[in-house]
Amino acid sequence: MQPADQPILRDIVLVGGGHSHVGVLRRFAMRPMPGVRLTLVCQDSFTPYSGMLPGYVAGWYRRDEVHIDLPRLARFAGARFLRDEVVGLDRANHQVLCRDRPPLAYDRVSINIGSTPQTDPVPGATEHTVPVKPIGRFDARWLALLERVRSREGHWRVAVVGGGAGGVELLLAMQHRLGAELRALGRDPGALSFHLVTGRGGLMPTHNRWVRERFARLLRERGVTVHERAEVRAVRAGLLCLADGGELPADEIMWVTRAGGAPWLRGTGLALDEDGCLRVGPTLQSITDPEVFAAGDIAAIEGHPLEKAGVFAVRQGRPLAANLRRSLAGEPLRPYRPQRRWLALIGTGERHAIASRGAIGFRGDWVWRWKDWIDRRFMARFSEFPPMSAAPDKAAATAAPGAGLALREEEAAQALSAIAMRCGGCGAKVGATVLSRALADLRPLDRADVLIGLNAPDDAAVVAVPPGMAMVHTVDFFRAFIDDPWLFGKVAANHALGDIWAMGGQPQSATAIVTVPPGLESKTEDLLRQMMTGAVDVLNEAGCALVGGHTGEGRELALGFAVNGLVAADLSTVLRKGGMQPGDVLVLTKPIGTGTLFAAHDRLQARGDWIDAALASMCVSNREAARCLREHGATACTDLTGFGLLGHLVEMTRPSGVDAEIDLEALPVLPGAEQTAAAGILSSLQPANLRLRRAVRNPEAAIAHPRYRLLFDPQTAGGLLASVPAGRAEDCLRALRAGGAPQAALIGRILPQGDALAPVLLRL
Repeated sequence: MQPADQPILRDIVLVGGGHSHVGVLRRFAMRPMPGVRLTLVCQDSFTPYSGMLPGYVAGWYRRDEVHIDLPRLARFAGARFLRDEVVGLDRANHQVLCRDRPPLAYDRVSINIGSTPQTDPVPGATEHTVPVKPIGRFDARWLALLERVRSREGHWRVAVVGGGAGGVELLLAMQHRLGAELRALGRDPGALSFHLVTGRGGLMPTHNRWVRERFARLLRERGVTVHERAEVRAVRAGLLCLADGGELPADEIMWVTRAGGAPWLRGTGLALDEDGCLRVGPTLQSITDPEVFAAGDIAAIEGHPLEKAGVFAVRQGRPLAANLRRSLAGEPLRPYRPQRRWLALIGTGERHAIASRGAIGFRGDWVWRWKDWIDRRFMARFSEFPPMSAAPDKAAATAAPGAGLALREEEAAQALSAIAMRCGGCGAKVGATVLSRALADLRPLDRADVLIGLNAPDDAAVVAVPPGMAMVHTVDFFRAFIDDPWLFGKVAANHALGDIWAMGGQPQSATAIVTVPPGLESKTEDLLRQMMTGAVDVLNEAGCALVGGHTGEGRELALGFAVNGLVAADLSTVLRKGGMQPGDVLVLTKPIGTGTLFAAHDRLQARGDWIDAALASMCVSNREAARCLREHGATACTDLTGFGLLGHLVEMTRPSGVDAEIDLEALPVLPGAEQTAAAGILSSLQPANLRLRRAVRNPEAAIAHPRYRLLFDPQTAGGLLASVPAGRAEDCLRALRAGGAPQAALIGRILPQGDALAPVLLRL
């Protein structure tokens, strides 16, 4: 794992979470390359293992058993995980172009995005078929088909176009699963009919005669109609039009034909083969650009045409990782030599499989058990992590080139000397040139009441206060808790705006406070650009102008904002903490649990989809929720942050002179938060917050409840906690959910102040 205090000297960007790249991540986790940072960019947090997909479709595996958790794996490897779609490469400027974020700088880039069955050459295929790749998208369509078959009676015709091993295995898996589903519902599996349409090569053309005959016999026994060497010339809704003039009606059409590359590769200027895949040499480098690597289905190796099979992608992980290291270290690269024969274990839908290797073939239930053992062992490598090696010492950082572990000695020494012995005071500020370049592409909002801001920088900003308005001031600042600087910028800005929204204000201007770890100028510049672009996107959306800030060096990346907002000078629009009234209803606009989830993330104990859900919640602005609460007569409001739900509620009850009751069952909770809290994985601030348990009237009765600990969980960019008159609470809740707060909930009520010192009663 990359040491946190290791300066970043070079960047490797991995595009796609394919089988080769997960191998690269694991190898770098076990043997880091000092000064080298890995960044994985992928649209999805979970990548499916193709070898287990048919077993998943057949119902033998759960979804989580066949998917690799990429954020967790990246965390283990000390790599950044960025969830985004890559749309191009700017090779002249060494940048990966993404759909939603600023370009990512790279020193080496590797592409492992898999391939997609080519539907474009067949009219209507793109609109009316389900490509099996990318597998992540296929999963959603498969689940939808499963649900349609369950819910609609009658005859179903399913067609699979593609007679290779992948198409045959998928068809048999679907037939088994759908038949089992109908039997479980008391319906006749005979209502299902399956058709396999093969191309010119016929059935399973890359396998030996014995294997082809066994599968041909099996398909006949299973009642599958095989349309051999039947070219598809067009597809219409529910209909395959064949080249011989025949037509094949089908309720669902799966497309498992020859695969090709993503369209964006055509704009890279890299050499591609006839299918749009990247042409690479034996070292897995592009034949056009030695700084670009590729592996898996997307790579077409010169002189070694390979079948699009997962076995090759898996085996390319080792040489790809080694050659990425050697390329950065200035060492000679070594060729990858694919095996001439490989073992294919092909499932038959049931717990039975047929093996194929060259001229050899055999079958049996034991072959399925063998395949299952191999697949589970492979998946365990990416979910059951061994102890991580100690941080490399200074000697390792300047290892001889033959070790393949470090950058060239003089290059590393020059870079490290530029970073060492940093000054304090104003000497710790980030250089003006770096700062100006990093901020050059930012487009902060222009406001007429910002008289002097970033459009004409001076010693300080000058902001006018409109007549009849008063200023609201707040500040927030914290260190990065995720490795994605763009997303961190969004969350930090959203968090800082929370106090303004909670008080009923309109954000006007913000100044940034930034700390960045020391490093090469180019790396610092890129980091600042990524982070501040995310932040400015949020500020602009809020109508808040970034007018200045301060950037200095520190041990960790951190970001905060001093935000100014506007309210009516007579304070008629201000929502305060102290206005609660007995009989009011407590409303919470977002689920809780961010503290425990990110503590678990640090320990590799959180699932990627849990973190995805938490980050999505943190990026939701409280703007509309605040407006809705005001419109429905909220009497008091605050935003949930570091003190947790209970701490902030106590801050409201004391000045209001009331007590409160919380319904633990009604609390909205982020996915996974109950599990991580129950496992004792809690935020470092939890012990301090837990001191407020004395404010709970009945802690002994509630302590065993799975949500009790979450009352003390510190929140980042949390929701709003407000009191609303009981008669308007249901309307308020409906409006909140319709307005972008789908998990808003009524979590309790306000009580008259009683004699007990503890103001909060918990209802179980």
